[in-house]
Amino acid sequence: MLGNGDSEGVQAGLQARADVLAAIRLGGLVPWSTVDYPGHQSAVLFCAGCPWRCAYCHNSHLWLPRADVSWASVQAFLARRRGLLDAVVISGGEPLAQAGPVASALAAIREAGFKTALHTAGVAPHRLAKLLPLLDWVGLDIKAPFDRYAAVTGSRRSGAAARAALDEVLTSGIACELRTTVHPDLLSEADLVAMVTELRGLGVERLILKDFRAQGCADAVLAASYRPWLSAALAGRLRAVMPAIVLPDQVGAAA
Repeated sequence: MLGNGDSEGVQAGLQARADVLAAIRLGGLVPWSTVDYPGHQSAVLFCAGCPWRCAYCHNSHLWLPRADVSWASVQAFLARRRGLLDAVVISGGEPLAQAGPVASALAAIREAGFKTALHTAGVAPHRLAKLLPLLDWVGLDIKAPFDRYAAVTGSRRSGAAARAALDEVLTSGIACELRTTVHPDLLSEADLVAMVTELRGLGVERLILKDFRAQGCADAVLAASYRPWLSAALAGRLRAVMPAIVLPDQVGAAA
């Protein structure tokens, strides 16, 4: 039985979390997805705000920290989805840009009976480390060879941050998926081979390469310049380094 002091402490803790969650900046909610957390029926919450400016980003409308969805509406939605959904994915934007509210959201989601997943580019590895115990799965974006990150993200220190974030995820043992969006104007064949070689040397066995998509891209020139980039020869070079690499669907027959 809780004493008065204990009860007051619990109430204060609950109120503190409620205050944090009320301040979370969410830019969207997808009520059902089978692809954002592989093997699970999930809802996806999109955090607003990101410190990086990747030219190919298809969620550029989430760069600014503007809140369009309230946590109260999320709570009401999840209450109606118990028994229908397996998990909730927090995506972005970049969730690590508001790691405190995201931690409270993950705790609340778990308490509601859902598994938790996070999409991140690893912009703040120390923040990611604090969230990992609250997660069942992580989708980590790999942008480029780590010494070439700034050319993609526009942030000078982004490569070091992403490298440290990868270390945190691999060391944790948490289930994860690593993926890279490819636009040939941002990643050359040499970059791709160097990146896959670097990752394989760090113990990564599987990377998913995805084609750039123009929808949502804020860079009209980049969107217009996209072209097929994966030849049978390049596919062979990549698979020689990382046999389990996942290449875009259209390459299967050519490779």
